[in-house]
Amino acid sequence: MNLVLIGQHYLKDNGCFTLTSGIFADIPHKGITGGAVISGALHSFVLSASIELPRGLRINVVSPGMAEDSAKDFGYLFPNLTPVSMKDLTDAYEKTVEEKITGQILRVY
Repeated sequence: MNLVLIGQHYLKDNGCFTLTSGIFADIPHKGITGGAVISGALHSFVLSASIELPRGLRINVVSPGMAEDSAKDFGYLFPNLTPVSMKDLTDAYEKTVEEKITGQILRVY
């Protein structure tokens, strides 16, 4: 959030911020309360900041699940999560930059 609060004074007009949250803002998992709180706060921040940022600046957040690339090493920790392809993840990030959207939570899970 500090990146946005400070960066808004340096980012070019009509520029965009893309933040990353996580699946646990929406889907609870034992032992991940701290991460869930942070992800939920980022969602709320993006919704509010999107209507306050000056000069046409945009802000969105990508909320990914577990990436397929990580499933081999970490999948056992989250047996109920379906891994997400890297293409789906990169498509979401690309959308926040290429399309004129703001205040969006792109859930990729």
